Amino acid sequence: MASTIKITFFGTGGSWPSLERNVMSIGVQIDSDVLLLDCGEGTQRQIMRTNVSFMKIKRIFITHYHGDHFLGLAGLIQTMALNERKDPLEIYGPERTVDLLTRYLTVGYYSTTFPILLHEIYNGETLDFGDYVVKTLETDHGVPSLAYCIKEKDMPRIDRDKAKKYGLDSKILEKLRREGEITYNGKKITIDAVSGGVRIGRKIVYSGDTRPVEKMAEFAKDADILIHEATVDSTLEEKANQYGHTSARQAAEIAKKANVRELLLVHISPRYKSGEIIEKEAKKIFPNTRVVNDLEEIIVRVRKHQFSE
Repeated sequence: MASTIKITFFGTGGSWPSLERNVMSIGVQIDSDVLLLDCGEGTQRQIMRTNVSFMKIKRIFITHYHGDHFLGLAGLIQTMALNERKDPLEIYGPERTVDLLTRYLTVGYYSTTFPILLHEIYNGETLDFGDYVVKTLETDHGVPSLAYCIKEKDMPRIDRDKAKKYGLDSKILEKLRREGEITYNGKKITIDAVSGGVRIGRKIVYSGDTRPVEKMAEFAKDADILIHEATVDSTLEEKANQYGHTSARQAAEIAKKANVRELLLVHISPRYKSGEIIEKEAKKIFPNTRVVNDLEEIIVRVRKHQFSE
């Protein structure tokens, strides 16, 4: 289980960059792994204004191939190459990822210094990355599109009194957590023998662009953080839905139904100079809501009572 999970918002606006907001890109750091959710134009410069190193980005997850969600990829990758990156970069996305990105990333006279591994993923898939998994949900945006759930794996909670009976120190306990069973001082010890319940892993869900979908509430159920698009307020809801987007009111209804801990609203239309109207509307339905701004950082903490027997 990870020690630290941090979310950094590189871009929180929709459609095109404005003076107030860059287009969509979100970093999620899970200990040493840095994940990037979407990569709109200008993302690399936004990253440089934070404490996140673009060279440490390990995996990129693209929700869909509208320009405000992926056009920053080529520039970011070229900069990585100019800085002599050697580590592989994994890029995941919906249907046509391999075709579209193979063509897009070969435009111009530059070459890479590292492998780029392209993966197409589909509705309902679960990717296992050790301490955490990434799950997918097909969304409704008029083009192939996915929402992503990053779920830290649950971890046995060690009962220190039980561990003392076996004389297990912290290093041995970590080995027991990893392997589930060890032999120590001639005795076979299982994790159940020293367990005091389970610490529930943290859960972050990012909707990408979508009109409201019924399955989102189940997909985001009990999430610590739901990052959901709220392109407009409810006065423009009908038009937004026609174009595959969600209003602030609708996002709040999803958060309430999903029983999430906190709702963070993004993909704010450039028509809004601030997020005040959108935030106020959503708070009426789901009080623990706010519109996030570019360059905000959030530490996702383990809930005080995030344990089960």
